[in-house]
Amino acid sequence: MPLVKCPECQADVSDQAAKCPKCGHSLRKATRTTFGKIVKWGFVGFNVLMALWLFGGVGSAGSAIEGMSSDAERAGATIGTALGAGLILFIWLAGAVIGGITVLLTRPKA
Repeated sequence: MPLVKCPECQADVSDQAAKCPKCGHSLRKATRTTFGKIVKWGFVGFNVLMALWLFGGVGSAGSAIEGMSSDAERAGATIGTALGAGLILFIWLAGAVIGGITVLLTRPKA
C-alpha cells in the first residue's frame, strides 16, 4: 500500500484513500458504476417518454375532438381523454418515484 502526497497539505496518504485524513481534501472523484449510469439514463428516458406520451396523446385527442359532429361524441371523447391523461400522470408519478429512488441508491459514493 504505497503512500502519495496530498496536493493540498502535502501529508502522506494511502493511495486507496478517497479523502486526506488530515485536511479532508478529495483525492479522487467518485464515479457512477455502469449499472448506475444505465439506471440514470433509463430514468431520464422514462421521463422523456412519458412527457411525449402525455402531450402527444392529449394533442391528438384534441384534434380528433374538433372533428366530431355531436356534443355527445365530444363529451365522451373529452372524458376519455381526461381519464387517459390521468392514468398517464399516475403511471408517470409512480415510475418517477421508483426510478428516482433507484437513481439515488445507485449514486456514486464519496
